[in-house]
Amino acid sequence: MMNSMISMRQVRKVWNPDTPKAVSAVADLDLEVKAGEFVVLLGPSGCGKSSLLYMVAGLEPATGGELLCEGVPITGPDPQRGMIFQEASLYPWLTIADNVSFGLKLQGVPATERQATALELLRKVGLGDVASKRPDELSGGMRQRAALARALSMQPKVLMMDEPFAALDIQTRAKMQGHLLAVWRASGASVLLVTHSIDEALALADRIVVFTARPGRIKEIVPVKQPRPRSMRDPLLIELQQHLADLLADEVDRAFLEQEASL
Repeated sequence: MMNSMISMRQVRKVWNPDTPKAVSAVADLDLEVKAGEFVVLLGPSGCGKSSLLYMVAGLEPATGGELLCEGVPITGPDPQRGMIFQEASLYPWLTIADNVSFGLKLQGVPATERQATALELLRKVGLGDVASKRPDELSGGMRQRAALARALSMQPKVLMMDEPFAALDIQTRAKMQGHLLAVWRASGASVLLVTHSIDEALALADRIVVFTARPGRIKEIVPVKQPRPRSMRDPLLIELQQHLADLLADEVDRAFLEQEASL
């Protein structure tokens, strides 16, 4: 595909290869992520979704296959590929504005420009009034919004998110999804988001990639064409919700059996 941002071709990942503790995390993955596309990775625990994010981020090498960003092999981290984890991982001794602009500081961007960029991004994620506070003064949802602003400060072409809202309550989670969609549209970045929540996948995704139990393979790719914002009472989404639940049921059972067998 000429407009592919991320290309995965027969990608494999084995942890602790050539040892008795070798674990095959993902196998034979073929996936194209278009520029500006929002793709959600959905599957049972331990199926390699997070491992795939680490490889796309350049934090872990693939064991085999080909992994490309705009046609160029991924060999390590790059500011063009930003990552947000479950925990906001902000520096506790820095203000929120300084956390957001930290990557820009490393790049040698002048202080006035860094400050202006940080304040603009914080406004976009609804945190314009907390720039001078420190992370321990914010709620979990606010810290995740600050982490999102920090990732966006580098103007990444690809944004990866590993269950970023898992620890939040339902109301805060819904608001965060709204913030994420707004800044995603404005940024034009491609997004790869890992979740265990079918509802979250349906609320956010252009396409949902359903994984098998470990080793993770693509079981089915489900497009979601309803316009956003989406209501889970939409009959078409209810139908998709049931389809996704059916796809996952056998894989979740198989994942549990494998975990019990390994104890």
